[in-house]
Amino acid sequence: MFFERLTKLFRRPPEYITVAVAQAQRVSQPAQALPPSRLPRHVAIIMDGNGRWAQARGMSRSAGHAAGTEALRDIIRASDDWGIEALSLYAFSTENWARSKEEVGALMALLLKYFSSEIDELDEKNVRITILGDVDGLPEAQREAVISAMERTRDNTGLKLNIALNYGGRAELTRAARLLAEQVREGALDPEDIDEDLFAQQLYTADSPDVDLLIRTSGEQRLSNFLPWQTTYAEFVFDTVNWPDFDRARYMKCLQVYADRDRRFGGVKSDGEAKP
Repeated sequence: MFFERLTKLFRRPPEYITVAVAQAQRVSQPAQALPPSRLPRHVAIIMDGNGRWAQARGMSRSAGHAAGTEALRDIIRASDDWGIEALSLYAFSTENWARSKEEVGALMALLLKYFSSEIDELDEKNVRITILGDVDGLPEAQREAVISAMERTRDNTGLKLNIALNYGGRAELTRAARLLAEQVREGALDPEDIDEDLFAQQLYTADSPDVDLLIRTSGEQRLSNFLPWQTTYAEFVFDTVNWPDFDRARYMKCLQVYADRDRRFGGVKSDGEAKP
């Protein structure tokens, strides 16, 4: 086990990442390849469209969420295989508690099932799990499961898998401000020392780089209170496919779109045109 883990720690990234496009998904593009240097370090995904996918098939919304778990599993594996540094997934927002008891119950049950069935593989692949959101506000069984997963993978050094559960972006910013205010009140911090870097260290994603690419499925085009600070300079890609149908081929298309973008972070192009 030690030598297997050591091999993973020092494995070299592939010279190119490739994926064959499945004809079943009707993606009319040839196989694609990207050098790791053009990959985003941090990808965030709003996994939208489970309910619409299910309703289009005469199934319950809960069945759609179960189908979405299968897509989730492969996208995590692809991110790890391709050398993505951090992957943040919007799994359950603070607003989702307003959904029906049946749907919320199904989502909570899926959460338990996911960590029970996947934690061994994730740990073996050196993935580090971080939960973004109010863990204390989760039901007891789910709270214990996610805390156990974080503790078990705490020292892993591979893919940083951030799962947003009971998460709200505004609540995260409010929490960060409150943490800094408490340090000021205790005399441990001078207000004049507060800057963007210090503020970012109070966020759930303190150990991850800012988001480079945000993907949202199902055709919706909004952040929905997801990582507002971390996505300030992210590239957005909105895919029309519902989440259960989002596969490696679609993922690669999004990565290709990102690679083709001109990211200047407020700089100026060679022809003198300034970025808005």
